[in-house]
Amino acid sequence: MVNKDQVAGVAKQVKGSVKQAAGKATSDRRTQAEGVADKATGKVQKAYGDVKDKVKKSV
Repeated sequence: MVNKDQVAGVAKQVKGSVKQAAGKATSDRRTQAEGVADKATGKVQKAYGDVKDKVKKSV
């Protein structure tokens, strides 16, 4: 079962990838950096959701 944190994390990763690509295409380093940060935030949030899911299944 997928929880909200997993879905939100994946969405942030996708958003970050798009932002990073847009920044790269337009040579906008700030947008590119924001994209990298969004991807990292998404990975952390998805990992949190994964752990929450494992704990829920083990109980």
